[in-house]
Amino acid sequence: MIDLQQAWTVAVEAARTAGEIHLAHLGKALNIRSKTTPSDLVTEVDALAEAAIRTVIARTYPDHAVLGEEEGLGRGPADVPCRWIVDPLDGTVNYAHGFPFFCASVALEVDGERVVGAVFDPTRQELFTARRGGGADLNGQPIRVSTTPGLTTPALVSTGFPYDTGGGRNLALVARLLRLGVPVRRPGAAALDLCNVACGRMDAYWELGLKPWDSAAGSLIVQEAGGTVTDAHGSPDPYAEMIVATNGLLHAELLALLREEGA
Repeated sequence: MIDLQQAWTVAVEAARTAGEIHLAHLGKALNIRSKTTPSDLVTEVDALAEAAIRTVIARTYPDHAVLGEEEGLGRGPADVPCRWIVDPLDGTVNYAHGFPFFCASVALEVDGERVVGAVFDPTRQELFTARRGGGADLNGQPIRVSTTPGLTTPALVSTGFPYDTGGGRNLALVARLLRLGVPVRRPGAAALDLCNVACGRMDAYWELGLKPWDSAAGSLIVQEAGGTVTDAHGSPDPYAEMIVATNGLLHAELLALLREEGA
């Protein structure tokens, strides 16, 4: 049985360490290259931050697996019960342009269940955390999802688009919501979008094409804050092709719109 308090402490240290690296290089000349598409960017800061996270984790848990966006499973084993899932710099495109909406995301899974999550926004010095069954916090203070009852109350919702042309699949739903008078935002960092649902700043968030490191920590934080996270069919899969996270009250309404628009 893993000590969740100890794991939480490691997750927080890892996320904060990555955030310090973000700030140290922010606004300086960066070595920027593309990965899957011209707009899917990566910088040396991504690699530096992931290496630092892996070092922090290995000091306490040398036998744990680590799945990171930049190194994959890296040098760690793939068949152990404990797996850390990390995004060293979520919002790389924002970061590369100096747009201050990015973060580090660190989560721990034990036997396939997420038990600890930490998301650190270094520009705002905001640390979102959660432990399975222990609630969610922002800078040590408990957070809860909003009480907005429906999309046209109106709710404030956010979404994202993949880096390839598949982003067009999401346009119909965005247009539908805008026609209904629902404000839609596209900030550009999935982990922070999820955390903004968790603390009630946003009422809902959905996105296609996310990877486990995008949603592992943030989806746990939403759930521990009282929200709901499912796939487009309502099944509780945080790593599905489409993630839908809401305050719970308007979840069914948003899922119905997704189905109607074929998203």
